[in-house]
Amino acid sequence: MTSLKGKTLFVSGGSRGIGLAIALRAARDGANVVIAAKTAEPHPRLKGTIYTAADEVRAAGGKALPIICDIREEAQVIAAIDQAVAEFGGIDICVNNASAISLTNSQMTDMKRFDLMMSINTRGTFMVSKYCIPHLRKSDNPHILMLSPPLDMQAKWFQHSTAYTMAKFGMSMCVLGLSAELESAGIAVNALWPRTTIATAAVSNLLGGDAMMRASRKPEIMGDAAHVIFTRPSRQFTGNFCIDDKVLYDSGVRDFDSYRVDRSVPLMSDFFVPDHDVPPPGVSVMALPSVGEVQKSK
Repeated sequence: MTSLKGKTLFVSGGSRGIGLAIALRAARDGANVVIAAKTAEPHPRLKGTIYTAADEVRAAGGKALPIICDIREEAQVIAAIDQAVAEFGGIDICVNNASAISLTNSQMTDMKRFDLMMSINTRGTFMVSKYCIPHLRKSDNPHILMLSPPLDMQAKWFQHSTAYTMAKFGMSMCVLGLSAELESAGIAVNALWPRTTIATAAVSNLLGGDAMMRASRKPEIMGDAAHVIFTRPSRQFTGNFCIDDKVLYDSGVRDFDSYRVDRSVPLMSDFFVPDHDVPPPGVSVMALPSVGEVQKSK
């Protein structure tokens, strides 16, 4: 399988950034894309709504269904999935991209923010997957993808941002459990994470503005890597914690410079990339400042 033509993707948080990049790559094949997110009105600091994302999907060659959906709300998730199935006849791919972030230590994390991250990242991922699964069982090559990191249990990932790390690793724990649960059903469950920072609003707003953006890769690398995963046989590729450039290298990609925002600036490693994970030949990255250093700089 090399194309997603006619396949239906349900993408949470797909109005911008990595979620939109995944949607647009699928759209180029002629896929149907459900954009399930909260952003119906333009945000003063964040580009994109579910409607502008849908327009981009259509312009890229796909069909789009924008749905206002807060994945913290069970009734809204059920209704969104039902609407997707009514519109396109089923769901082939579930993309759990929606995520909340706060790079704060225990004393700086208020419980409202803690609850937000846990309810979107961990609970939302579990719930969207749960209600997509009955429909995925009917697909001939079903996939669930979490935008979450490898489960690298080192204290350094928790030290300065325990709440956020717990919430993101909760998404990855869904991969660990659901991939085993659904293996006999032939539903692939994998995680995808970027080796470098990605030029998104989160990086710009939280990690250092223009300088960090220039040291990042474009979201398209995640869209291309996700496409590789989705076109693999679901019964043969499941339970994996993938890094974007390694997935692409294994599929034959050798030129990664085209993904760089600024080729004159060294790439910056993302959080959660295990120390033992070796980049593809020719790729080098600088260590990302610790969360503690980021906190001090603000």
